[in-house]
Amino acid sequence: MLGVSSQYQVRADYDAETIVVYQAYPASVADPALRAKRFVPPFSFNRMTWIKPSFLWLMHRSNWGQKAGQERILMVRITREGWHEALSRAVLTTADPSTVGRAAVHVQWDPERSLRGAALNHYSIQVGIGRGLIRTFADEWIADLADLTPRVRKIASLAQGGQAAKAQRLLPPERVYPVPPEIGRRLLVGP
Repeated sequence: MLGVSSQYQVRADYDAETIVVYQAYPASVADPALRAKRFVPPFSFNRMTWIKPSFLWLMHRSNWGQKAGQERILMVRITREGWHEALSRAVLTTADPSTVGRAAVHVQWDPERSLRGAALNHYSIQVGIGRGLIRTFADEWIADLADLTPRVRKIASLAQGGQAAKAQRLLPPERVYPVPPEIGRRLLVGP
């Protein structure tokens, strides 16, 4: 089992009321969601949805919006209350399989990524919202949705063109998020 350390910190863009997470979808899901400012069909309410506060981790996962079905990058601003509820109901994916199977929310730690996609020596949290909470996530926690796809394309183009410093300046700001200690201890979040 992983040990609690500063390698396991939630880094995010947040303010007093909300935290930003990122998701990648095809246009068929992204466009209706952006119009409604929340997730609506054809978004699936019948399967787990993963939210990630690390922009660069999602860029690695979606290949900067180039993977099939992940062409649109959405910024999803959710309430901190909802985020804390999700984390308070979460189980680490490394826990006992019978516990994980019953959990409303799954948490997984993966190596954080650099602008060029290299694994870094600290970890990024991924939070899987289960079917029992997806409607709450979509209807109550979401404060705003925005399409970051044009910005993603520009950052990727700059980085690929050897202009890493310019690309870096366009990245969303992320800083250590203050996870409540009673939640953090269970999920390995370090000081």
